[in-house]
Amino acid sequence: MSNPAQGAPYQVESRHPGWPARLGPIRVEAGIVELRPVRLRDGGEWSRIRVRDRAHLEKWEPTAPGSWTDRNAMWSWPSQWAALRSLARRGQCLPFTITVDGRFAGQITVGNIIRASLRSAWVGYWVSSEIVGGGVATAAVALVVDHAFLSSGMHRIEATVRPENAASIRVLTKAGFREEGLFRRYLDVAGGWRDHLCFATTSEEFPTGLVARLIGTGKAERVER
Repeated sequence: MSNPAQGAPYQVESRHPGWPARLGPIRVEAGIVELRPVRLRDGGEWSRIRVRDRAHLEKWEPTAPGSWTDRNAMWSWPSQWAALRSLARRGQCLPFTITVDGRFAGQITVGNIIRASLRSAWVGYWVSSEIVGGGVATAAVALVVDHAFLSSGMHRIEATVRPENAASIRVLTKAGFREEGLFRRYLDVAGGWRDHLCFATTSEEFPTGLVARLIGTGKAERVER
């Protein structure tokens, strides 16, 4: 007998709760963090940062066809933007640009949204190497997870990360995620099948929200828009 939550056919909703939206602002060490929907005109900065930060990003991202330069050239952004926007309009993901002091600084996406009795999704993110360690990724995760719970009706958000990626593990633990276990040879990354740790949180674990938790620990503060 199949799990009812897994076995029920996924129904695409006619609405897309929680998207588009603007989230934040909150202040962290690196500056004022906000999230906004991805835009077509983000392509220039998106490409510039990702091409520059190849050594910082490539070893953690899924293997894909073509060279890093080609996949992250400005001309490849419109198709990625259109795909993200289409999924968002069908209620299947929440794709956001991360900005710091109003400037493009990375991306964060809540993806593989499943509703009905499961109400789960994953979160993935990257930020510019220039702001790593400044609290930006942690703030972005807290903002988007609160939004997914409160405005999109999610119950569980998970994230997978390679055990070697100490920086990303710190982001998740500071944001309030707990480690659940190890997925063996889970994802093809950098040309090989890599183990990944699974982290997760649910809506009951922080009733006042992850952002409030960050503020309470002194790692962030609210800013009036």
